[in-house]
Amino acid sequence: MMRVLDLVKYLMFVFNVLGFGGGICLLTVGIWAAADPNGFQSIVSSPLLTIGAYLIIFVGVALAILGFLGCFGAIKENRSTLLLFFVLVFLVFSVEIVAAALILVNRKQIKAEFFLSDLQRNYQGDNASDVFSTSWNTIMIAFSCCGISGPDDFGNCSHFQEQQPDELWPRACCTRERPLHVAHLLDWNLCRQRDPKYLNSQGCFSTIAWMLQKYISIPGACGLGVLAIEMFAMFFAFCLYRYYD
Repeated sequence: MMRVLDLVKYLMFVFNVLGFGGGICLLTVGIWAAADPNGFQSIVSSPLLTIGAYLIIFVGVALAILGFLGCFGAIKENRSTLLLFFVLVFLVFSVEIVAAALILVNRKQIKAEFFLSDLQRNYQGDNASDVFSTSWNTIMIAFSCCGISGPDDFGNCSHFQEQQPDELWPRACCTRERPLHVAHLLDWNLCRQRDPKYLNSQGCFSTIAWMLQKYISIPGACGLGVLAIEMFAMFFAFCLYRYYD
């Protein structure tokens, strides 16, 4: 029995070291997102991005603290620490399950119209120097897309149309020799004539959504891995708590 308990103790230690490392990683990502070095929050002026960044920081700190408590309780064979660890991990686990369910239920509510109003209100053109416009120019060129739903997004009394009434869409929507900002346009005149070979008619919303859906398995697998680690940690903590005097 003692050998089994020793094995459980060290497995508990290993899983909590992994949890501590995962918490530090999330904390780093959250701080990076809150600092917003690439100005992404200027592309989409939504408070949800800031809230999400601080939520990641909170989860990272929580996982790091829980990992430390689990390691301490397992090595020192402290029943009080193990009980506190079990309760806190169970609470975090429950919150994560509820959050995942809410995301799955509400993910379809994120529609193109949510971003369209920001684009039409703030985008100024190809030569604009503000962060919002330059960021959108980079996105449209890099992903070979145009606007949110397509080139027509730059009409309908948009700020771009008010500043440049003779242009239907910016040059960033036109095809280039390479998907680089410095690459030359293939043909601006044919692009203005809506020639499908010279105009990127696909909207950026569907393009980026398709790419996210294609690679969603990576963060999904990471999330399932974290939940599995938490389940094993709770199981080991319960076993150790039960058998320690």
